[in-house]
Amino acid sequence: MNVLLKSVKIVNAESKEFHLKKRDILIKNGVIEKIAPSIEPPSKTKVLSHKNMHVSIGWIDTGVSFGEPGYEERETIFNGLKTAASSGFTDVVLNPNSFPLPDSSSDIVFLKNAAKDHLTGLHPLGNLTTSGEGVDLAELFDMKNAGAVGFYDFKHPIANPNLLKIALQYAQNFDATVFSFPLDMHIAGKGIVNEGIVSTRLGLKGIPAMAEELQVSRDLFILEYTGGKLHIPTISTANSVKLIAAAKKKGLNVTCSVAVHNLFFTDTVLEEFETDYKVLPPLRSGADTKELIKGVKNGTIDFVTSDHTPLNIERKNVEFDNADYGTIGLESSYGILNKIFDTEETIEILTRGREYFGLETPKLKEGETANLSLFEPDTTYNFTSEDILSSSKNSLFINQELKGKVLGTLSNHKMVVNF
Repeated sequence: MNVLLKSVKIVNAESKEFHLKKRDILIKNGVIEKIAPSIEPPSKTKVLSHKNMHVSIGWIDTGVSFGEPGYEERETIFNGLKTAASSGFTDVVLNPNSFPLPDSSSDIVFLKNAAKDHLTGLHPLGNLTTSGEGVDLAELFDMKNAGAVGFYDFKHPIANPNLLKIALQYAQNFDATVFSFPLDMHIAGKGIVNEGIVSTRLGLKGIPAMAEELQVSRDLFILEYTGGKLHIPTISTANSVKLIAAAKKKGLNVTCSVAVHNLFFTDTVLEEFETDYKVLPPLRSGADTKELIKGVKNGTIDFVTSDHTPLNIERKNVEFDNADYGTIGLESSYGILNKIFDTEETIEILTRGREYFGLETPKLKEGETANLSLFEPDTTYNFTSEDILSSSKNSLFINQELKGKVLGTLSNHKMVVNF
């Protein structure tokens, strides 16, 4: 693969030499051969040129679901990775959200093999417990050796605090990360949306912020006792941000993420009773959203994820109470983040954290393997169902104005171009 990127603006704060400068970038056989103000294209070289084209190291999404195996009609691994590549992501961390659930080394090997030779790298999470039942720990050590980058019962809280304690202690033996979904089911009860003025007015059962914060507080207390590496995925409340910030100040090895839709929407959109807005954790108040954005900016929140969750139409095309939780988000993540944050902040967010999952962070310099995302940050457009590449169409961003377009990706000696 020989490619010449013409007059691209480099966004890479790690590179003082090239950051925010326009350069030509020559890529030969998947390696960045030359970066210079002007490069003449060698023979048999594809020249990519686009108005206002920017480039950064490849982006990572730390929490996506596909469907394979078991729910291929929602999303196959093939189409999921193709969608991720077209959406700017050269790496994704795959949630254990399939049937059967990946709770053994052979399951992890299957997922890794299914993703071989794709542009976008797939890094699977294994289930923390056998069959995701929250009773017995799964084959954590064997799954880690097979390529699992962490352990998570997807969207299912660890109800037994002693199980979390044992998991954190055991996982330290092989430097593994334990995920704990922040929800106390006893407090949440039959709630389906944020508990507040909106839920009361609409007559919908609410999930109080306390249901998340009690679990976060409990998990941090256990982590302080055990040590180890804890990840709290998709927090949604202001107090969760404060609790995690305090834990980090103590020196605890804790990270957390937030779903991009929890940075953009508040529970006021529920007035429409549109089931695409039914997500878990639920959309919260404006005050929560404000603190979440602040937490992303100051680094308390380590990752922003699309929380991409494809669902069959019949799972959403029902009464609000009966609809499944979840929205897709890969295709819209960049355009939403770029609307909330400035370009440099957005790229810093999208490229954070590979090292936490034991992955190497790409470098944008001569002699390095090309792992790049191409984008144009200024175009605004209305996101429609035609922009959705996923097999499932359950997006809560339809008809929202997005800012910025993904132009392509280059990684693993492959290239996807959207223009």
